[in-house]
Amino acid sequence: MAKDKLKKKALQPITRDYTIHLHKMVHRATFKRKAPTAIKKIKEFAAKAMKTTDVRIDNTLNRYIWSNGIRNLPRRVRVRISRKRNDDDDAKEPMFTLVQHVPVDDFTGLQTEVVANE
Repeated sequence: MAKDKLKKKALQPITRDYTIHLHKMVHRATFKRKAPTAIKKIKEFAAKAMKTTDVRIDNTLNRYIWSNGIRNLPRRVRVRISRKRNDDDDAKEPMFTLVQHVPVDDFTGLQTEVVANE
C-alpha cells in the first residue's frame, strides 16, 4: 500500500564537484586500455550520480585524462558534474549530464560539494 503512494520526483538541474580515484577504477585494465577505460568509468560514475543516461565529457577533462598517454593516468581527478536541461525537441531524455575538469593543486581534504548554479 505504501509503495502505491510514492511518487517519483522530477529531476532538477544541479551541479556538484566530485573527486574520482581513477587508479582504483582502472585497476587490472590492460595498459593499452587504461585511458579509454577511465573515460568509460567516469561516464558510468556520472550516470549513476545524476540518474541520466546521456553523459557528455568536456574536452578539457578528456585532454587531462590523456595528458600522460594511454598507459599513465593521473591517480585522481576533480570533476564538476552538472545535470542540465536538454534543449533538443527530439531528445530521448529531458536532462543530460556534463562532466568538466576542475584543476586543483592538492586532493587532500576535498569532499563532494554542491556548487551554486551560474
